[in-house]
Amino acid sequence: MDCPTEETLIRNKLGGMAGVAALDFNLMQRVLTVHHTLASAEPLVKAIASLGMKAEPLASEQAAPLPAAERKPWWPLALAGVAAIGAEATEWVGLGDPWLPALLAVAAVALGGLTTYHKGWMALRNGNLNINALMSIAVTGALILREWPEAAMVMVLFALAERIEAASLDRARNAIRGLMAMAPEQATVRQADGSWAAEPAAGVAVGALVRLRPGERVALDGRVVRGQSALDQAPITGESVPVDKVVGDALFAGSINQSGEIEYEVTAPANDSTLARIIHAVEAAQARRAPTQRFVDQFARLYTPTVFAIALAVAVVPPLAMGGPWVEWIYKALVLLVIACPCALVISTPVTIVSGLAAAARRGILIKGGVYLEQGKDLSWVALDKTGTVTHGKPAQTDYAMLVDDAPHARAIAASLAARSDHPVSKAVAAAAQADGIALLDATEFEAMAGRGTRGRIDGDDYCLGNHRLIHDMGACSPELEDRLEVLERQGKTVVLLARLGKDGAAVAQAMFAAADTVRDTSRQAIAELHALGVKTIMLSGDNPHTAQAIGAQVGIDEARGNQLPQDKADAVATLAADTHAAHGKVGMAGDGINDAPALARADIGFAMGAAGTDTAIETADVALMDDDLRKIPAFVRLSRRTSRILWQNITLALGIKAVFLALTVAGMGTMWMAVFADMGASLLVVFNGLRLARR
Repeated sequence: MDCPTEETLIRNKLGGMAGVAALDFNLMQRVLTVHHTLASAEPLVKAIASLGMKAEPLASEQAAPLPAAERKPWWPLALAGVAAIGAEATEWVGLGDPWLPALLAVAAVALGGLTTYHKGWMALRNGNLNINALMSIAVTGALILREWPEAAMVMVLFALAERIEAASLDRARNAIRGLMAMAPEQATVRQADGSWAAEPAAGVAVGALVRLRPGERVALDGRVVRGQSALDQAPITGESVPVDKVVGDALFAGSINQSGEIEYEVTAPANDSTLARIIHAVEAAQARRAPTQRFVDQFARLYTPTVFAIALAVAVVPPLAMGGPWVEWIYKALVLLVIACPCALVISTPVTIVSGLAAAARRGILIKGGVYLEQGKDLSWVALDKTGTVTHGKPAQTDYAMLVDDAPHARAIAASLAARSDHPVSKAVAAAAQADGIALLDATEFEAMAGRGTRGRIDGDDYCLGNHRLIHDMGACSPELEDRLEVLERQGKTVVLLARLGKDGAAVAQAMFAAADTVRDTSRQAIAELHALGVKTIMLSGDNPHTAQAIGAQVGIDEARGNQLPQDKADAVATLAADTHAAHGKVGMAGDGINDAPALARADIGFAMGAAGTDTAIETADVALMDDDLRKIPAFVRLSRRTSRILWQNITLALGIKAVFLALTVAGMGTMWMAVFADMGASLLVVFNGLRLARR
């Protein structure tokens, strides 16, 4: 199942069956997913068998990519080649004329073309025209016209070209299979008696203890429980340098241990590791046709019948209307039939898209569909979250000040609220208090206010720990406090304030805390690379405007906005998209938190940062960046633009070559040899051109 014509055969056969709801085809992996309500898959297997094909049910949707197609022996094709050369030679010297060239030609066609005839008859019987049907008609016509050597050589050359094309397509399939090979099949697992033994990774349970020696690959996702080492995570995250791992750090299947021996606890089964989810996501992405691929498929459905009608007219009209010789014009029509098949055009897009998806996955960029790979070339704006995206997301407390005299336990109260929050600034406040030995207090009726802060009841009083915007909206900011806040914010620091809520609803600010985040070194380079590609950047941060602008200036971002709630970010992206779409551009959004989800959904392409080990990010993002390196966004844009260039090169090659040979045939200069080279040569050219993307 390599060709859309074969897809059409199956779709026509299964689509009308009772109980079949939908069919999803993945021609590159030769996988068909049938959504049905039948008691078993047996009727489906029998229906496909009636088409002359053999269906092999997969164990599950999560199954690994299929192995390469069974290799056929080469000796029949070699004998066919010898017979074809013999037919050419005997006719040229006039030996045994005419029976010997005819006998050798028939032998060559039988040895090299039985599979072609079988597939051709299957297609014709079901009312379809594919290359096998067209080639069968053409070779049979040549034999009837007694063009013995030409019929033999055309069939042999076609069979040889098909073998080469199949091997080339397997290279594209192997780009995905190679990802699965990164995880070893065996793991050294601790036994109940304390000994260590090798076990199949697929059978190792969550919670088991695994030992990893230097030079070995991690077999399953886990968490370090003993030892430390540096691991090469490039297969998962694309990071170019090894990452130090200590007790408590996460490990990803497929990573390579560089130095020390470590032991880790398994946190996910083999079929649910980060690597397995990456492979599953890439396979699923292949099934989602890119815009260019949909255009090509629609074009091909019209192209083949049109050329077949032209060939029929060439065979019939000149002899009837102008008295031309039937043999000459039928021969021209047969040549046109060989050229007519759009295989080169159709196969060019999936090979290129799959190669691009695989190349991106090896770089730690998980693209969820060909549509996003194509859209990346049109990115005009990229919106960025600040915390955890542009910055490290791990600020430290830099300033603390009491604002009233009667709040001796302000730090303890603030730390108690901060400890319940996942916000990086809250974590910094809690960590600083704990480092100074301040004990936490019990907080009840706790509430998190997205993008604003937290609130809770401590010792009978209600308190809020929130950002400048929250305290301002509560009316607790005096002119003097505003001045103090402005000084800190202009320094690029984020300020949170503790306020006590009175019974009348009034709020009184009691203390303020300032924390500063550090910019990732890679962020500056990423922004510079985006600008070099003509992509503008905007940072949307929940922090105050002064902090956002200070960080934005450090990395060279075009525009920075602060005080952005989740809905504000989504609205900003929507406004950008409306303006950009008018100029045929696209908008991307990069973020790492739940608060960024609305904006990620509004963007044309949503980039999830640091998705390694995060189920939700891998499942929901358009593009998942497996580590926190923003430089992967310009790398994605460059890959998208290169993919687009190769797609259109392939389309131009496929149509251009056919157009030239169609013109030569109509002009009387085309032969069947030339037609085979035009069809299969074009197919091989576009396959090899598309595979260039898969190179490291």
